[in-house]
Amino acid sequence: MALNKKSEFARKDQLVADFAKVLSHPARVAILKVLAKKGVCICGEIVEVLPLAQSTVSQHLKEMKAAGIITGEVEGTKSCYCIDWDVLNEAWAALQAMVQDLDIARKKCC
Repeated sequence: MALNKKSEFARKDQLVADFAKVLSHPARVAILKVLAKKGVCICGEIVEVLPLAQSTVSQHLKEMKAAGIITGEVEGTKSCYCIDWDVLNEAWAALQAMVQDLDIARKKCC
């Protein structure tokens, strides 16, 4: 049985990978845009503006919440979501730093 070696990588590298995974589907990018525009959203409000079933949106929200990019609370029968701006900004900074490091390495390449 293979072991998950993710924990053996630097925290910033894990953060960049998790951020890339969140952005790896256009529905998740669209969900981030909706949440940024509205501030706080009920899952049903997101479903209304996307061409996806409620169950599909819920699955994407679950993945985004697991990555920490969004937070969510249950209010009765509704689930309310918003962007965790601290985590999003940290992930963005880590991604920018990685790209900068890659660019420096590229300049040393043949």
